[in-house]
Amino acid sequence: MRLAFFGSPAFAVPALQALHDAGHAIAAVYCQPPRPAGRGHAVRPCAVHTAADALGLVVHTPARLRGDAAAQAEFAALDLDAAVVAAYGLILPPAMLAAPRRGCLNIHASLLPRWRGAAPIAAAVLAGDAETGITIMQMDAGLDTGAMLLQAAVPMTATTTAAELHDVLADLGAHMILRALDEDPPARPQPADGATYAPKLTRADGRLDWAQDAATLARRVRALNPWPGTFAMLDGGMLKILAARAEPGHGAPGCALDDALLVAAGADALRLLRVQAPGRAAMDAAAFLRGHPVPVGACLA
Repeated sequence: MRLAFFGSPAFAVPALQALHDAGHAIAAVYCQPPRPAGRGHAVRPCAVHTAADALGLVVHTPARLRGDAAAQAEFAALDLDAAVVAAYGLILPPAMLAAPRRGCLNIHASLLPRWRGAAPIAAAVLAGDAETGITIMQMDAGLDTGAMLLQAAVPMTATTTAAELHDVLADLGAHMILRALDEDPPARPQPADGATYAPKLTRADGRLDWAQDAATLARRVRALNPWPGTFAMLDGGMLKILAARAEPGHGAPGCALDDALLVAAGADALRLLRVQAPGRAAMDAAAFLRGHPVPVGACLA
């Protein structure tokens, strides 16, 4: 089948690889332009760009698509059977959605209509959902509102992290898009109720609010790592919190209840298990405390 692929982050790479390995003719790959990244702010291509280059595929990195008549005409001229979209990052205009013979199919990392939007994996962990999954959707002009072709669920537990879900769902999405292209299942509208929205995350979302209960804080730590990461302020510096769990405890929110990083929350307490101080490597709590004691009563903000 003659395809175009739209995707940018690592989540989309397994699907691109699977489509290539299955023998589909990928006429073009569209992804976000290279941008500064890392400590040195060197300009780097996104994960899909790197993967597409390794596969010898033609890559396009437009900064925008809406209002770009030339880009839309170039896409229509590809004469595609379908386009596959996975966490691309730009809105496709109606003319591009309609150009392929089978339209544009989206690999969405939730059980639609729950968690439409930019950050469905983190949203599912933050909410404490019992399951999430992948939906293969026929794209329309709305925000993740198109008819569903396939769905598959993945169970979640009280310790599931967004990083773990990311990898599981990326592989599942790759498998399911192959099925959707091969089987051409009938489309069914999304349910009229039950829609929720997962907004794009920012770095500010990572700051812990100690007035919240410990279970909520523990979910936030699991949901927002590796990006944007969770943190608190300690002795005037930022302390990244990489792993934590809720435990019984009571005290002034944000203050240490013992000398092993048990911090009081709005209800119960949060045990910090793995942290990272500025300019230092990530380490477990015991190793951190050997060089930076946090006595009972010390407070994090």
